Amino acid sequence: MNQSGRAASQTAVLVCQGRAAADGRAAPGGFSDPVAVRLLRASERLPVDEVRASTPPEGWRARTTYESVRACAELVVPRTVAIDEALRARVTAQLVILGAGLDTRAWRLPELAQTDVWEVDHPASQQDKRARLADAAQAVRGSGESGRTAAELPAMARRVRFTPVDFAVDDLGTALEAAGHDPSAPTTWLWEGVVPYLTRDQVSATVAALAARTVPGSALVVNYQTPSVKAAAGRLLTRALGSSVTSGEPWRSLWKPQRMAELLAGHGMRVVSDDPLLAFAHTLGSPVRGRTSLRSGRVAVAESH
Repeated sequence: MNQSGRAASQTAVLVCQGRAAADGRAAPGGFSDPVAVRLLRASERLPVDEVRASTPPEGWRARTTYESVRACAELVVPRTVAIDEALRARVTAQLVILGAGLDTRAWRLPELAQTDVWEVDHPASQQDKRARLADAAQAVRGSGESGRTAAELPAMARRVRFTPVDFAVDDLGTALEAAGHDPSAPTTWLWEGVVPYLTRDQVSATVAALAARTVPGSALVVNYQTPSVKAAAGRLLTRALGSSVTSGEPWRSLWKPQRMAELLAGHGMRVVSDDPLLAFAHTLGSPVRGRTSLRSGRVAVAESH
């Protein structure tokens, strides 16, 4: 628990488990995240190993955890691939990841070798991630791999700048300024898996804050959820069944593509693509059992003009 009284995001852990479960198995040749498992603790790896082995555990609670990780893996594969492709096509010297959670891109994308990455997240979640990175580095040293002496797992990005921000009380622009972000240089912004957990006012305020530090040549890659009765019912059922992951982190805003495009256009950003995750899943040939979540989840790319 952080001094603010808020615990680190458990949704971030689930997403990391999903990527670890899918690494090298889902969408062969199209998805890999070998770093994800390094950020998980032993108890968190257990359901990942079960999903990878397709061996559901006995017991209701363990089976619920298993199914959550399995379903998350199905969702994050197309989402991760879509975002990775968008980032590779828009490499700049500055990448800001809003609500970074246990994101691994700074540690696995060689295209970021000349990029400074700002990881923006709540102090509690960021403190937890840095502890996990330190544990991962210790594990690497213990395995005898050469040249690994850093306190935290070395990144592929030129530099990672951890920027703690509590969006309820802190100003994003002020925090980025203090962390060395240059508002006069092009920036690629990544906003994945966060928008549904914010109110509409918070989403609008965040867009305004990043737009104030955006110049032509910049881009925003944003993942958001559209309204879906089935998806909403599924989340309510999962919470009613006692899921510790989603019970304290409810969705607060859903967006139709036109409304998202209007919001971004109002801040000088033109949407150049906006597609459902289901389309990416079909392209990859990855599993689509959870079609509802894949239909309601979208990835949009907007460019500054």
